[in-house]
Amino acid sequence: MTTPQTRPRRPQRPQIVLEVIERIQLTAHMVRIVAGGPGIAVVEDAGYTDAYSKMLFAHPETDLTPPYDLAALRAELPTERMPSQRTYTIRRFDLTGGRLWIDFVVHGADGVAGPWADAAQPGDVVVLGGIGGGYAPDPDADWHLLAGDDAALPAIAAALEAMPAQAEGVVLLEVDSAADQLELTAPAGFEIVWLHREGQQAGTTTLLADAVREVEWRSGRVQVFAHGERGAMKSLRPYLTDERGLDRTQLSLSAYWAYGRQEEAFQAEKREAVGQI
Repeated sequence: MTTPQTRPRRPQRPQIVLEVIERIQLTAHMVRIVAGGPGIAVVEDAGYTDAYSKMLFAHPETDLTPPYDLAALRAELPTERMPSQRTYTIRRFDLTGGRLWIDFVVHGADGVAGPWADAAQPGDVVVLGGIGGGYAPDPDADWHLLAGDDAALPAIAAALEAMPAQAEGVVLLEVDSAADQLELTAPAGFEIVWLHREGQQAGTTTLLADAVREVEWRSGRVQVFAHGERGAMKSLRPYLTDERGLDRTQLSLSAYWAYGRQEEAFQAEKREAVGQI
């Protein structure tokens, strides 16, 4: 039996090296980076609206040129100087135009990716550790329930744009305040509800989980997309699977982040949990 310590590392996806074309301030706490350049030629859009990439950010005090040989760098650099890895949704693919969008939640100088996006300039390097995904709206679902916090907003916005015109459903989005709301393109049959923390820290409220439980359940087959902070997602899983009886084909539910955890620690905890299972 393998353990989290003995299980072999998954092979790294080939890195995709792009550059910043444009930086757009969407709201006070969200920045869009439009990226492109010659490296876009190897990018493929698999049709997932939750397409994501484990982005790599070089330490500012190193002079590294991508793509990064992470195995070699581990032998050369102390852990704190290694490129940092952060997972972000690809908000939109525009491969005809040779670009893609990535939206970043920014809260001042906190974190790695947010400050990078806040200061990004055209020509800055963008390193994607491959692109994955697993969810797209089911055109045969009778209705849809999409729920998420700031981190899930890009994926939910992309999902709404991909919905059939006749699709119906409910969208629950948790952000800090009305100033953080975005204009969303959605079919007329969707109810969009914004939930405001009003200064409370993300990950410290039950706003999203409570709102999901208060949704009036409709008849027919539902497809659910619920992504956000780990605590909220952990509380929603038994509600959706046990109380509402959803099976795996109807549900995309995952923690995008964990309150009080940097991504390296969060991903390590997720790998350990999978190993125990």
